Amino acid sequence: MIVAGTDEAGRGPLAGPVVAAAAVLEPFQMRELMGLGLRDSKRLSPRRRDIIFASLGLLGVVWRAQAASPARIDRDNILQASLWAMGRAVLSLPERPHLVVVDGTVEIPGLPLPQRALPRGDDRVLCVAAASVVAKVLRDRIMERLGRLFPEYGFGAHKGYPTEAHRRALALYGPSPVHRRSFSWGEGS
Repeated sequence: MIVAGTDEAGRGPLAGPVVAAAAVLEPFQMRELMGLGLRDSKRLSPRRRDIIFASLGLLGVVWRAQAASPARIDRDNILQASLWAMGRAVLSLPERPHLVVVDGTVEIPGLPLPQRALPRGDDRVLCVAAASVVAKVLRDRIMERLGRLFPEYGFGAHKGYPTEAHRRALALYGPSPVHRRSFSWGEGS
């Protein structure tokens, strides 16, 4: 039975895409990744995430990712954009899974595959944790590159999250082309 896990990274930031990933793990890959400490990407240091991400490649883990742009987020809302990206990631896997485990409380609308939404799935199911790591690493890399294009915002440091420094930059420079217009940027929001 092929089980795919899917998760996203970047729902809370004020800028940049939301990135979703889907991953399928073989039993031997699960054993190796458990030994490396695979779990929810939010509970791993950036260094550990990078090690696990590299190991996914070395182990031949099958994964796919999809980003939803700030424009899609603004048009559809962050939840719908995240679900769209997760669905696209799942459907781009080379083999159709028999079950998709979705991190969270909402299943992917219109996905023509059996699925189960699982709160905290990224800390309970290894293939969801793998998808979590892929999504987080890829999104962080995107934000670091955007930081080089728009250095005044400090994206490389805060990855678009609403830190005090990010809010100050927004107040000083206004929004960049990669900011989410539908999100509140003001102080105290």
